[in-house]
Amino acid sequence: MQKATTPPPRSVAYHDESEIVQARVHKSLKVWSLYADLEESFGTFKTCKAVYDRIIDLRIATPQIIMNYGLFLEKNNYFEEAFKAYEKGIALFRWLNVYDLWNTYLSKFIDRYGGKKLERARDLFEQCLENCPAKFAKAIYLLYAKLEEEYGLARHAMAVYDRATQAVLPEEQNEMFNVYIKRAAELYGVTYTRPIYEKAIETLNNEQAREMCQRFADLERKLGEIDRARAVYAHCSQICDPRSTATFWQTWKDFEIKHGNEDTVREMLRIKRSVQAMYNTQVNFMSAQMLAAATTKGDNQAPSEIADEMQKLEEKARQLAEEAAKDQGKQDKGILFVRSNTTDEELGEMTKTTNPDEINIDEDFSTDEDEAVEVVQQQSVPTEVFGGLAKDDD
Repeated sequence: MQKATTPPPRSVAYHDESEIVQARVHKSLKVWSLYADLEESFGTFKTCKAVYDRIIDLRIATPQIIMNYGLFLEKNNYFEEAFKAYEKGIALFRWLNVYDLWNTYLSKFIDRYGGKKLERARDLFEQCLENCPAKFAKAIYLLYAKLEEEYGLARHAMAVYDRATQAVLPEEQNEMFNVYIKRAAELYGVTYTRPIYEKAIETLNNEQAREMCQRFADLERKLGEIDRARAVYAHCSQICDPRSTATFWQTWKDFEIKHGNEDTVREMLRIKRSVQAMYNTQVNFMSAQMLAAATTKGDNQAPSEIADEMQKLEEKARQLAEEAAKDQGKQDKGILFVRSNTTDEELGEMTKTTNPDEINIDEDFSTDEDEAVEVVQQQSVPTEVFGGLAKDDD
């Protein structure tokens, strides 16, 4: 095996088929693997280590070879040498192939040292996450956060979870937010989760954000923050089409019936009508676009085909209008408030607000304008008053 793996005097490319096999066999991975197995089984520690180092120097190693080398060194209690072997292997490969090496390296490093070499562990995680693809980020971030929770600081763990929510794949963001919220509630309390819920609602898609809004509103309700819960429902209503998300509107109505009053239910119904109108406008706009596309496309179609498509679009628009009318007619029904026996006049007196600074004005008080104006009697003026100014005829 030693003779077979001895390189020739001149450099030869392994994949060059024009060369003879004897000149290329020194780079054969199968030969080197057999050589390493022989040395590991029957040789000494130094000879086996030399074989593995030679494989790495020839740059023909695979991730599995690096893993075997690390396990061999750990088996002989050479832990730092095993970590160096992992680092050499990581330098040989790029991502998609290096993930297993990083995962094994970080896990074994934490198991070996725990919190004794925390700064070194943090540097390794940062080095790993620097170019880590989103496909593999979730496992690395969770391992990093676990390290911070067990041996580091809770605020560092929260920062890692926050970074993870943006670094993972979009389909994994909801799961990461759930883990983030759960750990934050356990470490800091449920009130600390409010900004996390807000960030999740802004980041996730409509379906997941709708679910997150309902959880957020339920949390606020349990905390006694009814106004906050109502504001969350109002915010979520903008992404809830009443025709497809009837569960959300029923949940909000049950909440208002239990914790609100007649005015808050009316406000909820007003918001529902406005959202319904908004989605109807969007549907009508889409119908108009489809109609315009059908019109432009109709230049190359027969008149009968155009008439059929126009009839389908008109039928669809008519169905949408009927659905909107039915929904609008049903919105005011089903409110289970108990009406009292008070009359409208008594209800008006009850709804009057009292102002302590109000000036009490007597109803019998009358202004000067209301008093009757006395008529002045006209009398003649004596001529002596005018003196020389008086005329003769006067």
